[in-house]
Amino acid sequence: MITTPLTELLHIRIPVIQGGMQWVGKPLLVAAVSNAGGLGILTALTQPSPDSLRTAIRETRAATKQPFGVNITLLPTINPPDYEGYARAAVEEGVRIFETAGNNPGKLIRLLKSHECIVVHKCTTIRHAKSAERMGVDVLSIDGFECAGHPGEEDIGGLVLLARAAQELKIPYIASGGIADGRGLAAAIALGAAGVNMGTRFLCTVESPIHQAIKEKIVASSEQETVHILRTLNNTARVFKNAVSKQVVALERRPGGAQFSDVRDLVSGARGKVVYEIGDPEYGIWTAGIVMGLIKDIPTCEVLLNRIEHEAEQIIEGMRRRIGGPKAKL
Repeated sequence: MITTPLTELLHIRIPVIQGGMQWVGKPLLVAAVSNAGGLGILTALTQPSPDSLRTAIRETRAATKQPFGVNITLLPTINPPDYEGYARAAVEEGVRIFETAGNNPGKLIRLLKSHECIVVHKCTTIRHAKSAERMGVDVLSIDGFECAGHPGEEDIGGLVLLARAAQELKIPYIASGGIADGRGLAAAIALGAAGVNMGTRFLCTVESPIHQAIKEKIVASSEQETVHILRTLNNTARVFKNAVSKQVVALERRPGGAQFSDVRDLVSGARGKVVYEIGDPEYGIWTAGIVMGLIKDIPTCEVLLNRIEHEAEQIIEGMRRRIGGPKAKL
């Protein structure tokens, strides 16, 4: 059993969080992760309204007696969703663990902390992590350049970001991006992390609510099959490499570049949702991390988390034995 500040704070057995994923963080997956010993996370904005989120929370609670949380991601949009409404609905339903992400989270964090909630905030830079630390969050999720979705604009890999977090941060932090197995968990712990956040790996589980064909596509793909889009618009996103994402990149690289209006229809979130529903990986933009190269099967969440726990324990014990053995001759 691996005990860390994360397992103690969240009252979970395995220091693994299933990160919030649009169209994916639904009750079936969330409950499966929590029942298996990790922390499942409902994605608030997957639900069309705060009242729909209430229903999802009740469905999740009916399926698990273990802790779970809610993700609220602040999006760069002209007409923002009712973030406060989603947060209040979750709090009123008894949720006390939240994953937050996005720019200018201060108002949301203050609201959640006023209700004595535990807040895990996602950051892609140490600068932003220290700012969130000052705001009073409880745990920081450090997203390296390897991650699916938005890695920020500074292109710093997890190895350096986590080591910098160890130097700079005073509160627990977890590693996010590029993690799919016990080796990744052990490495994160060695870099000072209290646990890990996984997204793409949980996409590819039995309980994940996406089409089986997309799960099989992930298994068949390598670490070379993602691409960054919207780089020239300072809203970089790592997504699966397909005809649509290649078209977006081509538009951005043309003389004079591209405006968001040029790519809006191509990057539509609605099209990404349909990918997961119909199982056509070429239909639209969908997020995936380079961790695809490590994913070789489609297990249940229970099998996956038990395997990660066992692998990490074996690796940590193996390192301990090697370090404790005869000193190498120089």
